[in-house]
Amino acid sequence: MTWDQVTIFVILALALVMFAWGKWRYDLVAVLALLAVTITGLVETEAAFLGFGHPAVVTVVAVLVVSKGLEQSGLVDLVSRRLISLGDRGTLQFFLLISMVTVTSAFINNVGSLALFLPVALRVSRETGRSPSRLLMPMAFASLLGGLTTLIGTPPNIIIATFRKDVAGTPFGMFDFSAVGVPVALVGLLVVFFLAGRLVPERRSGSEPGTLFEVAMYLTELRIPDSSEATGMLLGRLLEGSDAVVVGLVRDGHTVTEVAMFTRLAADDILIVEGDPAAIERLLERFGLVLVGRGAGEESNIGDLKLFEAVVPPAAHIVGRTATSMRLRGRYGVNLLGVARAEERIHKRLAQVEFAVGDVLLIQGPDQAVRSAVADLGLLMLAERELTLGRSRRVVLGAGIFAAAVAATSTGLLPVEVAFSAAAAAMVLTRLITLDAAYRAVDLPIVVLLGAMLPVGAALETTGAADLVAEWVVGVAEFSSPEVVVVLLMVVVMFLSDVINNAAAAVLVAPIAIHVATAMEVSADPMLMAVAIGASMSLLTPIGHQSNLLVMAPGGYRFGDYWRLGIVVEAAVVATATVMILRVWPLAA
Repeated sequence: MTWDQVTIFVILALALVMFAWGKWRYDLVAVLALLAVTITGLVETEAAFLGFGHPAVVTVVAVLVVSKGLEQSGLVDLVSRRLISLGDRGTLQFFLLISMVTVTSAFINNVGSLALFLPVALRVSRETGRSPSRLLMPMAFASLLGGLTTLIGTPPNIIIATFRKDVAGTPFGMFDFSAVGVPVALVGLLVVFFLAGRLVPERRSGSEPGTLFEVAMYLTELRIPDSSEATGMLLGRLLEGSDAVVVGLVRDGHTVTEVAMFTRLAADDILIVEGDPAAIERLLERFGLVLVGRGAGEESNIGDLKLFEAVVPPAAHIVGRTATSMRLRGRYGVNLLGVARAEERIHKRLAQVEFAVGDVLLIQGPDQAVRSAVADLGLLMLAERELTLGRSRRVVLGAGIFAAAVAATSTGLLPVEVAFSAAAAAMVLTRLITLDAAYRAVDLPIVVLLGAMLPVGAALETTGAADLVAEWVVGVAEFSSPEVVVVLLMVVVMFLSDVINNAAAAVLVAPIAIHVATAMEVSADPMLMAVAIGASMSLLTPIGHQSNLLVMAPGGYRFGDYWRLGIVVEAAVVATATVMILRVWPLAA
């Protein structure tokens, strides 16, 4: 083993540890890995940032913009309205929900597709009385299954297609993934439909139809006014019979995070309370407390204005920022009244809480002001929303532009990156999407991740490290067969993508798969397909894919809830994919 090979293995090992640790976001870890391979001389400085101009990166950016344009054309809202009209036929609605998420994920970004139907699912949940936890995880899994079926369905497919071009001279086409992906998606969808009721835990908050949807335990702040009977009362007496928990007390500008039950309350004390909305409202009504709106430190009574719930999706620019830094009250005229975060108790003041992906925010304000703030901040409304139907011209125009890009790619008239870049430009020029909205649609962390990791993946090849790993894999396979290697690659990448970003997993394993195929003197196509399938099946943890994380708080899931259904779906996917890959993409070179 050469010094360069040792160096690249050490850098990759550290990167994988940091990806799994999650202390630093994956795009920062990717940049650090890129700097490491550049500073150590494994990648020439002139080539260090060429990954940002790679066709895979350009394609991902263009597809994200086109996805947003399709969303704003009203096409999916039209379908959603039909679903809601089915009334209380819960089983049929469930099947149609996961089916529509699967189909749209084939052509729209996974997270974008899930986000479109998330409010619809919550509305269906309220109207049917079905626990949202029984809907949201299956929908997240369906979004990943749908991404398997086309070139643009998920970033790993785009990445794998470009690696195939290096081997065969031509990349995988738009529907080359379909022969394997469609049967796999169908089998996975059936497993989800029939087993979700048994394997997905039911998280029910007891909210009544028509009330604010209760998704989790909110952190909020309650002030004790002079007129409140809570003045002079012991904290234990205040909380007697209540499900709410006081996690902090603010008095004279000082915050105490461990508050004894015998603490005597005083006027103008601010209680930092964790509880569901019903428990908090009971405290408000019983003791005459008032909510504290943290946008500009102003109080606001819960009955004066409308309340809305919104979830923080991946790539929202509110992530990592606070209500104070965003100036929610000053800029939008809305108050932040609560934050819910799955499996984590927050002890900070609301004004100091840094928003994270999956947080659910309780926002108060005039209807139009809240909707404007939600749209500008990139949040997703969870409370009942009014579906905005696009005019017929916009629906037809959006679908037509998208169909033209698909046709140009499928027929080989234009490379996928050019066809979809043209489609994105056409959507902006025809005002299906504004230029600002187009820029906001781009998931910059994913772009940075891909642009940084592609040169790192190339270093695996140039140092001979990919050959070395391939030799190890071939050594293992000597006692079996190439078919076993296909399964091994799929399973390894599948588990790898449960702890690191799936695009990064595809970038790192694809070169190894190619070298394994070369060493075994078989076609690289089945190996690459195995990597593509495995990279897209991040079903065991909420951190494996943004879709899983997006539904964690709204569904009330815990970290360990995902693997029960996820492991069964993954087993079905591996079995189906292995059969289909070997049938459609023969091992014979």
